[in-house]
Amino acid sequence: MKTSIIPLLLACAWAQAETDVPSVLRAQVLLDRHHFSVGEIDGLYGTNMRQALLGFQHAKGLPETGKADKSTLDALDDGQPALVTYTITDADIGGPFQPVPESMADKARLPSLGFSSVEEALGERFHASPGLLKKLNKGKDLHRAGEEILVPNIAGVEPLPKATTLVVSKSMHTLMLVDSNGQIIAQMPASTGSDHDPLPIGDWKVNGVARNPPFHYNPKLFWDAKPDETKATIPPGPNNPVGVVWIDLSKDHYGIHGTPEPGNIGRTQSHGCIRLTNWDAALVADAVTPGFAVVLKE
Repeated sequence: MKTSIIPLLLACAWAQAETDVPSVLRAQVLLDRHHFSVGEIDGLYGTNMRQALLGFQHAKGLPETGKADKSTLDALDDGQPALVTYTITDADIGGPFQPVPESMADKARLPSLGFSSVEEALGERFHASPGLLKKLNKGKDLHRAGEEILVPNIAGVEPLPKATTLVVSKSMHTLMLVDSNGQIIAQMPASTGSDHDPLPIGDWKVNGVARNPPFHYNPKLFWDAKPDETKATIPPGPNNPVGVVWIDLSKDHYGIHGTPEPGNIGRTQSHGCIRLTNWDAALVADAVTPGFAVVLKE
């Protein structure tokens, strides 16, 4: 039987391409697929990645180095490539895209708060920074339907096991989902308050989940609100101040939510609430129900 060599050549070419993926980028993608999120995949080693590695290593009983060492990469390896090709569609470039205004009053005048650019929309879809997508696809036109680009392979993820408790660590800037055996089954970076609006340490519960919610802005609740600002209802969308998900907590005015600025998660302060990337917030929303236990700790 005659066998074509072309598929073999393509497989070899892909294997070679996969060996060229930097270990940091490969680890970030694999961590994402194992539910130990670095937040925005950017190919850079920083605090969010270190915490994700430490969390994964702890969960798997590996030496807790905080580095993408061989034993950790071996444990992360699920046999799938870190990067895959994606063909840009008409829907991807169709938008509508529009700049997001700074003021709440101007935001409130818009019909929705969608993406500001194709790059932002693709970054959200593939959990990646727009900068990384541009770096991976030099010479490619991200605004052309039919263009094939390289993206992080975030598909084929195993379902998240059942969680029983949600834990937020102020000192680690992380949110963790824990099962009934006390095992961490998911972890993600979080912005967890500030000196003006500290994280309310203690035991709380989930009241409920709102998806793609409007945001009811009340300047009296924000220490940095401008004197002339008034109450406003901000329309839904990924660039809404609370992103695509609001998980209401039993502490008044506090919740867990998404963000319009995924690159800032774990690196900047919040107004007291627990802020995640939109995709991580959506994962948490799927894992919790009303009455779900929440522990906010130092």
